[in-house]
Parts: sequence; structure tokens; C-alpha cells
Amino acid sequence: MARGKRKQLIATLVLMLCTAIFPTLSHADDAGLIVSAGTSRKLAKGLNAGFEAEFRSRNSFRTASRVGLAADISYKVLPWLKASGGYDLLIDNNREKITYQDDGVSYNNWRPSYWGVRHRFNVTLTGSHKIQRVELSLRERWQYTYRPSKMIDNFDFDEGEWEDHEVKGKGKNVMRSRLQVEWDIPKCKFDPFASVELHTTRQLDQTRVIVGVERSHKKKHNFKLYYRGQFYRDKTEDTNIHMLGMGYTYKF
Repeated sequence: MARGKRKQLIATLVLMLCTAIFPTLSHADDAGLIVSAGTSRKLAKGLNAGFEAEFRSRNSFRTASRVGLAADISYKVLPWLKASGGYDLLIDNNREKITYQDDGVSYNNWRPSYWGVRHRFNVTLTGSHKIQRVELSLRERWQYTYRPSKMIDNFDFDEGEWEDHEVKGKGKNVMRSRLQVEWDIPKCKFDPFASVELHTTRQLDQTRVIVGVERSHKKKHNFKLYYRGQFYRDKTEDTNIHMLGMGYTYKF
């Protein structure tokens, strides 16, 4: 591909990224950052193990929202089919919560933000098909997340004092379906990719859109830069968030 055409292609991809992002922005949405670093090791033919650490922020990049550690193992069942299983330790900064009196104005209770732990397990099947230099993949993932019970402080405005409050343990099953396209551009150092993922319990809870670029160096170093938009069905529980993501993986 000629240099002029490569520049035109990169400009087109940037325009597509901006077109995907900016129409969805609103004053009510949040913005944050995702930074991750991990390793991947080949154990045997078709068998790999991985480890990753991740940091997330919210509140227009100002507040830490999550620190996570993840481990997984994957096996290539067929040339086009991969199976994997994994575990995530999630340490979340839960948002503060305020409840009001019946008049809708006076405060009733205030629960400050607090850090809590969740345990997540997943089983995944990923099928892929390559058409010339474009690879399509469909990933189906079942995940179960358990939040242990935790005692925290609540402020009761009626009594004017702090009270102990138990956040009860809770488990949640989610099915995640992701369709992704990757493009291997000849003589280009960056490979663009895009995906749409649906998170479903008994109904659709979240839609996640990702657009970004990836670069590999000497087949050992992998870098990613991407945009992730997370859009929730129930806006009273979660806020839509637009995130800038950066990731690095070392393969050995």
C-alpha cells in the first residue's frame, strides 16, 4: 500500500472513531480510563495461560473505580475454535448513594463511596473466520460474579449519627456475546479492530462498543489503544461511560 493511501486510510479510521464516539456523548455521561498490563505464555501446542492487572477510573478521569487481577487458560480445540476459562479478582470503588425523604428534597440516608471485593469466574467459546485480511470472531462468555457481604457506615440524617449497615452478599450470572472484526493492513504497523458486545441476564443490561488499533512488535510485545463505550439499560443504577483504553501484553 502506497504511503499516501495509508495516510488516507488512517485518516478515515480516525474519522470513523470520532463519528462513533461523539454522537453518543451527553452531559449526563461519565468518562474514564482503562490501563492494563499482562503476560501470555504457551504451555503446549494450542494451550496458553495468561495473567493481567488492570486499573480503571471514572468521574471524568478523577476517581479510581477499580483495580483488578485476572488469570485464564485457553485451548485451541479446532483451528477456528478456542475454549477458555478464567478468574478475576475485582476490587471496586462503589459509588456513594443518597436516599431522600418522601418530599424528595430532604436527605434520609447517605452511604459514602467504599471499596469492596468481587470474585468473577468465566467460561468462554470463541469462533473465528478469516476472509483474506479481515478476521471475524464471535465470542460467547458465561460469567458468574459473587460479591461477599460487607459492613459499611451509613449516615442517618433523621438521627444525626452514623450507623452500621450490611451490604449483603450477592451473586449474578451474565451472558456476554461479542462480535469483533480485525483488519490486517499490508505494510501498516497498526491493525484496526472494532467490536460490539451485549451483556444479558434475563434481558439486555449493557451494550459495549469498542474501536481501536493494535500493534505487535517482534511477536512478543502487543500494544492496544482503544475507545470503549458502555451503555446501560437502567440509568438509575449505572451511568453511561466513555473510556480511553491502553493495554500491553508480553508473550513468552
